[in-house]
Amino acid sequence: MSPGNVADALLRRWYVVVVALLLTAAGAYQVVRPAPQYVGSAVVVLKPPVTQNQPNQLVNLQPPLAVVSYAVVQQLQSPSGARELNAAGVHGTYHLVPRNSGTSATPRYLIPSLQVQSQASDPEAAVTAVRRIIGVYTRHVEQMQTAQKVPAGSRITPSVLTSPSAAEVQGDKSRALAGVSLLGLAAGVLGALWLDRYLMNRRQVAPGRHTGPVPVAH
Repeated sequence: MSPGNVADALLRRWYVVVVALLLTAAGAYQVVRPAPQYVGSAVVVLKPPVTQNQPNQLVNLQPPLAVVSYAVVQQLQSPSGARELNAAGVHGTYHLVPRNSGTSATPRYLIPSLQVQSQASDPEAAVTAVRRIIGVYTRHVEQMQTAQKVPAGSRITPSVLTSPSAAEVQGDKSRALAGVSLLGLAAGVLGALWLDRYLMNRRQVAPGRHTGPVPVAH
């Protein structure tokens, strides 16, 4: 199909292009003026019990603590864990990300810290969801040690390193607007060309159709 044929098809099906432009304008408005979204986050670390040899718990962090933390994360990311978080009032998008605060040579999950994130349309809702996730996480850690009959003085304890806070999500509006415009243009052109080809084929086939045998008069 030559550029002239494409131009003729677009002129014949101009209404398809107009509809695509209107939909693109509506999408562009949502990109330029999006609904505000906030991400709440906090960092939790598992601390070993206080000992006489090392009263500073943060100095005595060991890889096995990270294994315990990751085991709890897997529980919360399972279907039953998702139902438990939902029952606790955690809705929407959330993430549990084990952190590695060492160097590139440090094995994964060596440091027993966990970043908790939750996304919501309201900053207070995002922070509340993070607090509820931390509460469920803490309860799982306690239940795991209770099941193993760990004495109270020898238990590991979750501690919040950074208090839950919320920040507004800042997207790249120019890139999003360019993407919406390109998508709308492609959809309008392809839609107009497809409809034009479809209608032209029907018009060519219509005169040659047989409606049935012609009755013969006796």
